[in-house]
Amino acid sequence: MADASSAQEKKPNLIQDIVDVGKKAFNPASDAVTRDTERQRYEELVKEVDTWTLLHALNALIKPDVVPPWLRQPLMHTLTLLPLRDDGVRGTLELVFSVHPSNAGRADPSPSGGQEQQSQPQKQGASITHEAVAVATKLLSSVPAGMAAEAWFAGIAGQIFALVDGTAGPDLARTAAQIVGFGILGKKVYGAPGAAGWNVFVQPLLEGVNPSLRQSGEVKKEQEEEEVIDLSRPRVLVEADKLQQAIQRLEVLVLSNPSPGLCKRILGRVVLQVWALASWNNPSEAAQKSVHNPAKKLLRTYLQLFGNLESVKPLVSNLTCKGSSSISTPWRYTTTVAGAVEITALPASDTSQPPDLDWTDVEYRATTLAEYISSACSAEDTSSIFLSLLRRWVETAGKQQGDNDIGLISPSQAESDSPMEDLMEVSVLQQLMEKAPEKLISHFDQLLELITQVFEADAKSPLGDEVISVVLSLLNLAVTAPSFQKSDIKPRELQIVEQSLDRLARGDRSDVSGTARNLGMLIKYRDELDDPDDKGKGPPDARKIEDRRTYNLAMGYITGDKENPPPIVAEGLKLLSGLITAESPILDITAITVLLSNLLKENEDYINLQVVRMFTQLANKHPKTTMKELLDNYLDAQEKSTTDTRLRFGEALVQVIERLGQTFTGDLAQQTGETLLSIAGRRGHRPKTLARQAREERMHKLKNEKRARQEAAGLAPPREDEEEEMNTDDDEEELTDEDKAKNDVLAQIIQGWESKRGSEDIRMRTSALSILGAALESHLRGIGPVIASASVDLCLHVLTLEPELERGILRRAAIVVILSFVRALAAAQEEASSSYLGFGLTAESRADIQRSLEYIAATDNDGLVREHARDVIESLETWRVTSMLPRATDAGSSDGGGLARLAGLQVNPGLSSGQQRPRIEEIE
Repeated sequence: MADASSAQEKKPNLIQDIVDVGKKAFNPASDAVTRDTERQRYEELVKEVDTWTLLHALNALIKPDVVPPWLRQPLMHTLTLLPLRDDGVRGTLELVFSVHPSNAGRADPSPSGGQEQQSQPQKQGASITHEAVAVATKLLSSVPAGMAAEAWFAGIAGQIFALVDGTAGPDLARTAAQIVGFGILGKKVYGAPGAAGWNVFVQPLLEGVNPSLRQSGEVKKEQEEEEVIDLSRPRVLVEADKLQQAIQRLEVLVLSNPSPGLCKRILGRVVLQVWALASWNNPSEAAQKSVHNPAKKLLRTYLQLFGNLESVKPLVSNLTCKGSSSISTPWRYTTTVAGAVEITALPASDTSQPPDLDWTDVEYRATTLAEYISSACSAEDTSSIFLSLLRRWVETAGKQQGDNDIGLISPSQAESDSPMEDLMEVSVLQQLMEKAPEKLISHFDQLLELITQVFEADAKSPLGDEVISVVLSLLNLAVTAPSFQKSDIKPRELQIVEQSLDRLARGDRSDVSGTARNLGMLIKYRDELDDPDDKGKGPPDARKIEDRRTYNLAMGYITGDKENPPPIVAEGLKLLSGLITAESPILDITAITVLLSNLLKENEDYINLQVVRMFTQLANKHPKTTMKELLDNYLDAQEKSTTDTRLRFGEALVQVIERLGQTFTGDLAQQTGETLLSIAGRRGHRPKTLARQAREERMHKLKNEKRARQEAAGLAPPREDEEEEMNTDDDEEELTDEDKAKNDVLAQIIQGWESKRGSEDIRMRTSALSILGAALESHLRGIGPVIASASVDLCLHVLTLEPELERGILRRAAIVVILSFVRALAAAQEEASSSYLGFGLTAESRADIQRSLEYIAATDNDGLVREHARDVIESLETWRVTSMLPRATDAGSSDGGGLARLAGLQVNPGLSSGQQRPRIEEIE
């Protein structure tokens, strides 16, 4: 008992000790010697206390008016330095996630999940919301005063990397990566290459994948530290576990942040090394899990976002890359005896000789790269890459035939005459024709121009049959495309093609003559093969074609692969948002609203924010379709969605209503108001929820009966129940009586929010009232008198008939709805004439509302409700007084402000400045 009581008194005693010692250590009225002595005691006291307890104690002390300002500042400084402790970052995150208001109400929905959940927040874990992550990001990315940024980031980097490695689970790993990506690397002062944040969090990872990025001083230092050098085997630059750690940390960091710019900034420096690991031929099981699979995900993400000719060209030129051929530090990836991948330095003798060509490896890598290009890059980019490689290949083939100067590419494009590089380009070219033939004709005009140039060069001096066969295959792809029409070809190019095909068909070239003859016949009669119904439609509009390509690309990013990382989905939503803003005619609005709804149902906060913004964009031109989709999901008549999901639709709904403004009227406003009233009302019934609750209650009852029988028979309770009781007892011993009382009240409130006997959840009713208040204040006239009157009546009934403690949030929302209604009346009175609304508030109704609110302001058990009630009473009184004053137009004055022609006074605010005003003179 003594131990338990001392544990209960530990926290308040610690707070009192910190205050007592802190006052002596930092009191400006004390002498310097006393302050120095007591400051050492203060630092020793802080060091002795564990991080979690100290965080709570300091967090309670830094609140306003708790301690003097001169003591609050050093306490704040101590609190900001706590993340530098070994468990400081984890403790800070857990504190924010457990106390942030956005986590309120995320308790266990089971009947027994009330008190137990509250008594052990750290064992069960707190929910990680977007708002809480934003607060944690601000705390950890803010450098304390008087401390260098690099020292601060270096102090917390080890803990953050440990979280990124997944030591505390995947959720915290993703959260830690987002803190680094948004809070540190997202700021130019910290995240630019060479800045403090970059040097601490990114540069070590890049150097772990590509040792050539190391500074020369670091390389010399490492060489000096090596006491014994084994000349019989290559020197290891990066060990296998370090390489695995670096590539996996890069994976989490890049794929957890929906920022394409961050992806390009990081991977652009090591894309060749990522390609080398991703295209590793026949990796062992250890290598595949450790480096091969993460590299594949990174490369696919990079190509999906930036897979253009400029980004892919280095991969083609370095197709067989296995490391770096840098003159200063040449190295390559090698496998260990255990099958892992490490980085070893190349001997000087190996760098002077060209590497042996492994044709099997070249073919495998060419196939792999073609698969990445065809699956990750858009049709436009794939076609550009293919045309560039085709031009170079035709140019090379023409040179090999003799003095033919085809002139397909400029001298600046012909960068290399290396036969090895030409072989790699031809290999990729061949694989592209096999893997993605339908994507190669996206640039039809450029492709046809290249084909005509080859035909013209072949007419002057015959090229090889291999070149002509490839060109004929491409021409066949273009002609047989469903969208092809003979009129798409320019007259001059059509003449060259027809003449060349006729010449090849009559020539003595068995490999191409038959194909040329068939193609000539196909082009001649191509239009007659089309459906007669399609002849009058004409070619599609250029904008529609471009919009269709963008739409398909966006859909591929969003829905193409369920494992698409956040940067890919975010880029897809950005493309789709551009089409919505441009009001593209190819959009299927109904399909897009369903897609956005499905995305909003997924619990990905950063994606959800973008989806909500897109709903507001859609509502500008398609309000009925957008509101119907949001209302259906918010109402959830089929009872398929969770409360959190429905609340997300509520957030989108209120933003759309505010965006519509004065256009929120008619049937749209009527339907929205009725739906919100049905949710907010006290008679809501959800039969499926009732059946589920009955099942859970029966299971809980059976479990208790079984446990009672076991106890009566002298049997031990189930192990899980025993552990649960032990955890609860341990946690309760650490709490004071005051904390226990607070937890009991909080547990009662949260448990009371849940649906009872099939009724609507309190949080949903509160949300519906909040949205209704925003709608009333946004456009009261559009809502109409029926919905407005029903809303006020419902709120008054809620205030008077539902006084329970757990329904406090509902009463707060109800009082705010009435306040919004009064504000809307006042705004309408100021902006327009009395006939603007077509309805108003009678004196009798105002008196009834005011009398009810006066009772609530005096008797409600929620302080915030009482305060809001007093505010509404004051607003009602102000509105009553101002409504008694005649408007300026009614008073016959252009600018009377409602005070003109009062009895006994002559008030003329609009009197012109040039006219002499009456004045009072003293007469003796």
